[in-house]
Amino acid sequence: MKKIAVFTSGGDSPGMNACVRAVVRSAIYHGLDIYGIRRGYNGMIKGDIFRMESSTVSNIIQRGGTILKSARSKEFKTKEGRQEAYEQLKKLGIEGLVAIGGDGTFTGANLFFQEYGIPTIGAPGTIDNDLYGTDYTIGYDTAVNTAVYAIDKIRDTADSHERVFFVEVMGRDSGYIAIPCAVGGGAEIVMIPETKTTIDKVVEALRTGWSRSKTSFIVIVAEGDEEGSAVEIAAKVQKAVPEMDARVTILGHVQRGGAPSAADRMLASQLGIACVEGLLQGRVCEMAGLMNSQLVYTPFIDTITKEKALNPNFSRMIDILSV
Repeated sequence: MKKIAVFTSGGDSPGMNACVRAVVRSAIYHGLDIYGIRRGYNGMIKGDIFRMESSTVSNIIQRGGTILKSARSKEFKTKEGRQEAYEQLKKLGIEGLVAIGGDGTFTGANLFFQEYGIPTIGAPGTIDNDLYGTDYTIGYDTAVNTAVYAIDKIRDTADSHERVFFVEVMGRDSGYIAIPCAVGGGAEIVMIPETKTTIDKVVEALRTGWSRSKTSFIVIVAEGDEEGSAVEIAAKVQKAVPEMDARVTILGHVQRGGAPSAADRMLASQLGIACVEGLLQGRVCEMAGLMNSQLVYTPFIDTITKEKALNPNFSRMIDILSV
């Protein structure tokens, strides 16, 4: 293998640039030609591919987002789109790919290999931390810290005005962001997709708190909770407790941006190197990850289909600490 390419795909996450940097410099260290593909699979189809040098990735390790840009591609889901992507890679003699993204990115790479034999190694670039095969994903640590920083400020206002704040964090299918935000932000209640928390339970927790002379509350809501969004949940609780002074804050995409934490820069750098070395070892369609501080490679099919379960003790921690 002499020529490889790197791309970022799906939602951006802090640390993607650090990973791109590690891939580029690791490739050069091992004597490979390295190319960058802009805008993920869309760029692959359109031939938006360029040669990268060590200087291309200078001064990017501290930057959020991705210098390669990111996009979702409907065209790549078609056989014709994948055929065009293959032709673009073939033109440049690219023999392997490093994909930085999540399960959608890896699903595409797996299918692409089955059809055209282009091996891909993936790095888990998503703030959700919901990919099987790694303890932490690139961007997760930064996203949690960004959210906790905001929650700290919200608590000051909640305390001053004796209010209940419903704070919505990202997590369409997972509570991995919500749980540490609830513990680190001192929340009284957390609502996540993995466990059912009814409106009645929220009302009961609020009334119990008031009976203990609590005057302000933080309720963390993962966006994918079965009771609905933070706005919907707040409205339901307000109907049950008309005297409650409630406010809603949706943190949204602020969690995706910003300079990556030291932990994310370290993780991204380790996994970027592991992706290049995985390709050189002949690995195919696997994701590089860290489990128990050890480098592991997990087949894409497992990262896509296997569930990464939350530690059940986390919810218990919140129950204990909210007393």
